[in-house]
Amino acid sequence: MKLPSLFRRTPFRLTLLFLALFAAAASAILAYVYFASASEAQARATKDVQSEFDALTAIYRTRGEDALNQALVERTIRGGPYLYLLTDGAGKVVTGNLSVLPFDPGTQTPGMGDWDTFRLTSTDAEGHVVNRRSIGVIMPLRTGGKLVVGEDIGDIEESLARLTQALWMAMGGVLLLGATGGLIISRNVERSMGRLNAVVAAVRDGDLKARAQVRGGEGSGGDELDELGRGLNGMLDRLEASMASIRHAGDAIAHDLRSPLTRMRAKMEVALIDAEAGRVSGVEALEVALSEADHLLKTFNTVLAIARLQAGGAPDPQVFDAADLAADMAELYEPAAEDKGLEFSAEIERGLMIEGNQPFLAQALANVIDNAIKYTPTGGAVMLRARRRSSGEIEYSVTDTGPGVPAEDRERVVQRFVRLDNSRSEAGSGLGLSLVSAVLEAHDGRVQLDEGPGVYGGFGPGLRVALVLQPAP
Repeated sequence: MKLPSLFRRTPFRLTLLFLALFAAAASAILAYVYFASASEAQARATKDVQSEFDALTAIYRTRGEDALNQALVERTIRGGPYLYLLTDGAGKVVTGNLSVLPFDPGTQTPGMGDWDTFRLTSTDAEGHVVNRRSIGVIMPLRTGGKLVVGEDIGDIEESLARLTQALWMAMGGVLLLGATGGLIISRNVERSMGRLNAVVAAVRDGDLKARAQVRGGEGSGGDELDELGRGLNGMLDRLEASMASIRHAGDAIAHDLRSPLTRMRAKMEVALIDAEAGRVSGVEALEVALSEADHLLKTFNTVLAIARLQAGGAPDPQVFDAADLAADMAELYEPAAEDKGLEFSAEIERGLMIEGNQPFLAQALANVIDNAIKYTPTGGAVMLRARRRSSGEIEYSVTDTGPGVPAEDRERVVQRFVRLDNSRSEAGSGLGLSLVSAVLEAHDGRVQLDEGPGVYGGFGPGLRVALVLQPAP
């Protein structure tokens, strides 16, 4: 027979295990308390009986049996917890509050006492017959009689019995409460895990928008199930974004490459007409086709790189000095700037440690510098900086004296295939800043576009592009 799911949950099993361990430990402690208390009580009673026995035997040795008899009569009349019995040589009762010998002594040597426990039969105040536990010593006398001194320890035994009963009842209550608590906890866990399993099942069936309910919200706090729910939600957010990026990558590439393909076909058609008319050779027509194919492949690779970055982030991150990358870029682009008649300068701080994919960051920085050189007129200037901000962030910035980007277009210009009117005369596909933005987002960074140094000497207002990254941990 299969148990209900509530009883098959790990919290309930752990509760049962804890209760079993608790019951075993409590039973061991209860047994120890009982036997320790019983031993202590018996030892104390033995000590009291021994003291009383020593006093009576001292009277017997110094003053004789008559004085012993008189002392027993006085003690019996006075009452108390002790039990007394004095018999003569024939075994008849001389005095005491016992009517018979409580047990047979093991020794018959006068002056030697024999200890034992026994049951004392009596009636209580309501007339019920009770057997109360007692302890005593029997000593043969020289005259053949016997002296019995004992103590009733029934009250101690009853107290121990009441204590044991109370402890058992308390342990039973604890076990009952523990089992009830285990059922409640198991039920709550089953509900929470059921909600998580429902989310998993929904995602498995294709619903990537399903999310786990978190009692403490998406912020910090809550128990481990809330932490699991937040982790699951974060994973699903990332999965949904990745799947959306992958799902739309093909559509985006097809849509974004429509214009380059159309342009390529038009140029190839013009080249074919010119070749047929004899205005160009077949080789020149093929060169035009190859040039357009290369441009199309470059555009395709850039779009694919952007899609991969948006889907999976920057691969193979490593810690390196951002200053080294900036110095390499300055060395690479300074000749190109000089060839165009631009003033190129660099200000680079050292010790700017960042963590990321160096080739991707190099491509992003190269795109920014290339745009600055491309759109800055001859006689202008380009400045490359690498520094640490007051906030601790690492910043690459490229400032030029070109036409700049109007403030209302700065958010739009980082989108794919967006080209402003003042850049139509330059070759390009409008993917440079889009790739830069994707690289920075994959590195948990951001791109900031601001106005350059302003209009001066016929140049400007210019543009300042900042690539802001987090320092390495």
